[in-house]
Amino acid sequence: MSTAPADPHETQAPVPVPPPTPEVVSAAEASQMSQVPLLNVANILTVSRLVLVPVFLIALFTEGGQSFGWRLAATVIFAVASLTDQLDGWLARKHGLVTDFGKVADPIADKALTGAALFGLSILGELPWWVTIVIAAREIGVTLLRFWVIRYGVIPASPGGKAKTLTQIIAIGFFLAPLPAFFDVVNWILMGLAVALTVVTGLDYVFRAFRLRAKGIRARRAAP
Repeated sequence: MSTAPADPHETQAPVPVPPPTPEVVSAAEASQMSQVPLLNVANILTVSRLVLVPVFLIALFTEGGQSFGWRLAATVIFAVASLTDQLDGWLARKHGLVTDFGKVADPIADKALTGAALFGLSILGELPWWVTIVIAAREIGVTLLRFWVIRYGVIPASPGGKAKTLTQIIAIGFFLAPLPAFFDVVNWILMGLAVALTVVTGLDYVFRAFRLRAKGIRARRAAP
């Protein structure tokens, strides 16, 4: 069956072509903005902290750790490396330089530096092994917990965790520095505070990880 020809005098309204939706444009722009170069100042600082770890250990163990000059050098290297930890995170957030590499490498560099200092001091007999083991066990345990609950979300750093990190750095710095013997009391007060914060914040992280996991499981079960 044929249809009647269209009236030539009848004009048809043009079919409007919808413009690109804001969602599509913004997604494309966001994708382009998210392409942060791997070689940026924040990542360079993170890698430099990793490179400084063996340099720090060499300075620490030279002449059995008894040389004033080498101990001072080890202390300065540790302080500079710790400073890059604060600086690279600030630069990454301020200038939009956050990358997947930085997210992985930054905590590895932090733990490598702190762990090297603690194990080095214990090997030299200046720090009891139980202190090193407690702190190392906490850091390893928290890292494993992060992987365990990552499918349910990310637990943000707490003020207690930040205070723990700062206290550990200060306490380790005092143990590293070639200070007179009467500073020993100060050293142990700072290290005792660091250990206490390490344990308390570690337990807090365990509780928060289990709560996050339980909440995630309930949400999945409730989903249609």
